[in-house]
Amino acid sequence: MTLRNYIQTIAEKVLAGGTVEADEALKLAEAAGSDRYLLFAEAARIRDHFLGTAVHLCSIINAKSGRCAENCAFCAQSAHHDTGVDVYPLVDEDEIVRCAALAEKNGAGCYGIVTSGTSINKAEELDSVCRAVGRIKAETGISPSCSLGILDEETALRLKNAGMETYHHNLETARSFFSQICSTHDYEDDVATIRAAKSVGLKVCCGGIFGLGETFAQRIEMALTLRELNVDSIPLNFLNPVVGTRLENADNLTPLECLTIIAVYRFMLPGTRLSVCGGREKNLRELQSWMFLAGADGTMTGNYLTTPGRPPELDRQLLKDLEMPVEGCCGVES
Repeated sequence: MTLRNYIQTIAEKVLAGGTVEADEALKLAEAAGSDRYLLFAEAARIRDHFLGTAVHLCSIINAKSGRCAENCAFCAQSAHHDTGVDVYPLVDEDEIVRCAALAEKNGAGCYGIVTSGTSINKAEELDSVCRAVGRIKAETGISPSCSLGILDEETALRLKNAGMETYHHNLETARSFFSQICSTHDYEDDVATIRAAKSVGLKVCCGGIFGLGETFAQRIEMALTLRELNVDSIPLNFLNPVVGTRLENADNLTPLECLTIIAVYRFMLPGTRLSVCGGREKNLRELQSWMFLAGADGTMTGNYLTTPGRPPELDRQLLKDLEMPVEGCCGVES
């Protein structure tokens, strides 16, 4: 069977409710030339079948920046790196709510409150975030999300009762590669956070970053973990190397490599929200619009945590040109 026929066969299998396994996904990732464009087209067809054609936009606020005790190799906010990143405590509630209203005005359906650090202080910080979440629910129509690091069921329940709908916490990479990226906490701590959020009835947004030095097999390994955890949405981020981090000299992925990752994830997770977030400008370059043609159904608009993103008006124009409607979303990353 030719690879072209193989792609079409696996696509039909997915459309019929079948599951793509690791060996099949690796075979799909071999697509090159015109076969690669067929892979993208079939991924988009799968997206349309399970999720429709609407695009989901999200936005975030870096609500507490810098001095994180974790040593993640890519992170500008790690205290283990000297990056010159802004350092400040938790911003006040008024600013969090103001930015939520602006995100809604710019077309985002989900707004993430993101704080640096292993986890949030359960006293004043958590109280402040819960109050801000409650105000966002009362004063805007945007869906509040939080990304506050590792948490337990008690904290997850407090956030849910305050009005938070989705918790975001990335795995970052595959379990087999994680120790090469972070050694200050265990992979299972992140998995436990996902399970804690799910256990209290929250939606979970969980993904990772590509271009850290992982193999394609490890990218597929992470997809299998996300599928096992039954996450609700997946932010797909591509490394934007920051000077001062351990990965400052890493090479950017090529646009077609990024698009292949998106397409393979769509084959493996056909009914899950896939939102392309951090690093899309540097890695996809002139092919940013292709992320939707390769099966993505969402993106982050506006700035990221420590790097600038695209102005929301450019993203709205892009979607208008593609004739794709906009709905609400969830996803986060720097």
